[in-house]
Amino acid sequence: MSKEKVIIEKNQGQALMTSSSVKKEKKLYIESYGCQMNMNDSEIVASILEKEGYGTTNLLHEADLVLVNTCSIREKAEQTIRKRLQKYNAVKKINPKMKVGVLGCMAERLKEKFLEEEKIVDLVVGPDAYRDLPNLLREINEGRDAVNVILSKDETYGDVAPVRLNNNGVSAFVSITRGCDNMCTFCVVPFTRGRERSRDPQSVMQEIDDLYNNNYKEITLLGQNVDSYLWYGGGLKKDYKKASDIAKATAVSFSQLLDMVAIKYPTLRIRFYTSNPQDMEEEVLHIMAKHDNICKYLHLPVQSGSSSVLKRMNRQHTREEYMELIDKVKRIIPGCALSQDMITGFCGETEEEHEDTLSLMKYVRYDYGFMFAYSERPGTLAAKKMPDDVPLDIKKRRLAEVIKLQREISLEITQSYIGKTLEVLIENESKKSKDEWMGRNQHNYAVVFPKGDFKIGDFAMVKIIDCTSATLKGIVVEK
Repeated sequence: MSKEKVIIEKNQGQALMTSSSVKKEKKLYIESYGCQMNMNDSEIVASILEKEGYGTTNLLHEADLVLVNTCSIREKAEQTIRKRLQKYNAVKKINPKMKVGVLGCMAERLKEKFLEEEKIVDLVVGPDAYRDLPNLLREINEGRDAVNVILSKDETYGDVAPVRLNNNGVSAFVSITRGCDNMCTFCVVPFTRGRERSRDPQSVMQEIDDLYNNNYKEITLLGQNVDSYLWYGGGLKKDYKKASDIAKATAVSFSQLLDMVAIKYPTLRIRFYTSNPQDMEEEVLHIMAKHDNICKYLHLPVQSGSSSVLKRMNRQHTREEYMELIDKVKRIIPGCALSQDMITGFCGETEEEHEDTLSLMKYVRYDYGFMFAYSERPGTLAAKKMPDDVPLDIKKRRLAEVIKLQREISLEITQSYIGKTLEVLIENESKKSKDEWMGRNQHNYAVVFPKGDFKIGDFAMVKIIDCTSATLKGIVVEK
């Protein structure tokens, strides 16, 4: 997350470390950019390579293998990766034995072309090919370039126990789905991560069980579209209609999985991310309301407040249908926090359509949001069929208006917390002060307060005394 919760304009990589005490002969350095799925994938990669004798390091210069897990959602993200590769190149001149690999969505999108464009790169591996890393490493150690970007119909890495990287021992991601079937015209994800398939619920529960037994306090069920989770014995979601009657009778939906987790682990905080408005069933809202340990927070990307823009985006819901969903959320889960994704300046967007976005934001009153100017992505339907015809200065002006409105609404909401006492799960030391902790309440707000006698992983009751548009500040009222 960025320092300003209202907007994440950057794709900041993280050097990730493992807490494993097993001594390894070779050293692996991983940087992850983009979404939470990439962070989780890096943990899967670290697990696969741990069996090959690699221990992770946060020191680039001592690495035998450097992997960058990439994002293609916006052009700026890819530019960041290119610049980072220049840094690797400088280090590789000092340590010529160091190998460099590109993982993730950018690897899937560019494939062999990456080796031609970036001479420093030795291997290119797509999101569904991480099991092949040991073979690919043998290829490059024998002097050959190595590429595997084949998308899978069934890969979920359900049997791989992730190595928890950059680990606070408090919260962890648990992936439940991979891929996306929605084919939004602006989005490259279906082309880089493939079709939707769900993970065996037994393996999901086993991973959560391991985390619970290791005293983790919070898990986030993760997927490109968690509401599309549907386990019927394996396979792509689009093939569910062809499944046997027995498979359909025993199928597990997202609401059922969420209920299973909440019942089995009543003391574990549960979050999930990301939802798609068109796929969210009302039953999910009732499950959230039913269980105190499911956080009352929903990320509901809308992208635009205009039905005509949504149609061009192939979003499969109208402005009115989205507003009806918001009304249901507020009725079934009073006080539920909401966040959004918003794109300004999409193909053909008029001033009237932009005003529709602003009016929707006023109607919903999101707690915070992630907002960007439209960036054309190669290979998408929008890039092929729709002119990117909104001038950049207009995109930026509209983006500034959206950000300004969101900050105003966010500040009004955070100010409403002043005087209230919240239960906060301590995650880390505050970035601004060594004398303060940072944690989150169930509505996903960052809360900072004096350390006192607490430690990471504790729950604290914190009275809010001040705020910004993104952060709550408080004092402990009881231990």
